[in-house]
Amino acid sequence: MKKKFIAGILTAALALGTLTACGDSGAAANAESTENGAEEAAPSDVVRAETKGTITVAASATPHAEILEQAKQILAEQGWDLQVTVFNDYVQPNMVVESGEFDANYFQHIPYLDSFNEEQGTHLVNAGGIHYEPFGIYPGTKSDLTTLEKGDVIAVPNDTTNEARALLLLQDNGIITLKDGVGLEATVRDIVDNPKEIEIEELEAAQVPRVKDEVAFVVLNGNYALEAGFTVSKDSVAYEKSDSEAAKTYVNVIAVKEGNESSDAIKALVDVLKSDEIVKYINDTYDGGVIPFQ
Repeated sequence: MKKKFIAGILTAALALGTLTACGDSGAAANAESTENGAEEAAPSDVVRAETKGTITVAASATPHAEILEQAKQILAEQGWDLQVTVFNDYVQPNMVVESGEFDANYFQHIPYLDSFNEEQGTHLVNAGGIHYEPFGIYPGTKSDLTTLEKGDVIAVPNDTTNEARALLLLQDNGIITLKDGVGLEATVRDIVDNPKEIEIEELEAAQVPRVKDEVAFVVLNGNYALEAGFTVSKDSVAYEKSDSEAAKTYVNVIAVKEGNESSDAIKALVDVLKSDEIVKYINDTYDGGVIPFQ
């Protein structure tokens, strides 16, 4: 992860207050809560197990919090009260788990988790892989990659792991060529051939879909594509394949503070998120934009 990315976000957080869904200071108190309460989540005819405890999870809105909402009833039947809080940035969900304020988070893939730990000195670990979101190239002012012309702009996320992923996808589709071996560390400085002189515009991930009407194409994380109303199968002009190395590399995980990954609460959470019921919900809901990781 580029130090300038993490430093920039933390600086912004200090200047503007906590970057949560509500935009006010105080991560948990001011994030958008999707908690409905276990009693409301479970139908009246369901006999609940003896209460075992509460599981607090910080999550991105789409698809993570949506998937967690589906897990609430199942966990309630087992005696667990799942409480979900939505965050709209990629920093605070890790910080509130590191501090112990939350039990877990669900928003990130392993390369981002590893980079965050290295840069911030946090002690977060993967407690279980849940799903994979294919990275895609989506139309902006153009809808066919063969119509790209000199000077056209393609917007990509600017954080290290996701920028590299976007650039590798552009390379796979013949738009640019990167230095040999750069892999997941690739940046625009590693472009060695750009025959159409395409301008790569680097933006914070959440901003990329907002410029789709101003650039030729946008390259989007799966969750931001869904929030923008795109689906991989219907809207993308190119995307990562489900059998690709990226599926293993970029699996979205339940992250917890080191030492908590084997707790009863976390094992129950991961087991439910990998259950047949949740797999069916994912497959039925996201039209290939979210793929269960088995």
